[in-house]
Amino acid sequence: MSKMAISRKGLRLLLAGLLVMVAGYILMMGGLSPDPNVFNYGMFDFRRLVAAPLVIIAGIVVEVVAIMGKFEDKEK
Repeated sequence: MSKMAISRKGLRLLLAGLLVMVAGYILMMGGLSPDPNVFNYGMFDFRRLVAAPLVIIAGIVVEVVAIMGKFEDKEK
């Protein structure tokens, strides 16, 4: 059986990092105004300016660790 370039733990970390990044993008969504003539200042809140980018950066860090880390699979 050929050995994969990335271990199972690495794949799990890749998926976890992807989910964290998607969560960050979901946090960044919103700001739809029911009236197009009224400016929505809700787009400048803490969640969209600080929390969401930090969550996305955390997801990128998890992705880098998953790709660059050396994880050993348990042999069966």
